[in-house]
Amino acid sequence: MQKRCDRNRKRSQRRAIYCPIHSCYIDSVSQKYKMFADQAGQLQQRGMSRRNALMLVANQTAVPIEGEWLEAFWCDECQQTTWYHIHKCSDRSYEISLAPQELWQQVSGVIDAFGNPSVGEFTRKSARYVGYQGLKGFQFVS
Repeated sequence: MQKRCDRNRKRSQRRAIYCPIHSCYIDSVSQKYKMFADQAGQLQQRGMSRRNALMLVANQTAVPIEGEWLEAFWCDECQQTTWYHIHKCSDRSYEISLAPQELWQQVSGVIDAFGNPSVGEFTRKSARYVGYQGLKGFQFVS
């Protein structure tokens, strides 16, 4: 019969993600936002051949990028929340860097800060207006 301590050794350990400034553990305060590539160049940057990248993008609208995501972390030393681009290198090691603005276009489940480009200016203004009254809310020039 196995001892109880032997059975519990398979429990998942805390992810070894450290603050790049203070080298202390940082705690996750958001979900993982998975990344997708919609251009062949994005796949080529990650080591895929040009031919394979072009074929993948032509066959699929968006190709999931394995082992990379954006996530927000809280650092006790910095006393602030920061968004990081996480790249899982191996089973227990990660590369961490500040999330640049251009990576947000490759993430799923995030609302576009500039709004949907297919929505007209009239609709956008109307949606922002709290006390929308239809045509009464607009001034007409005669």
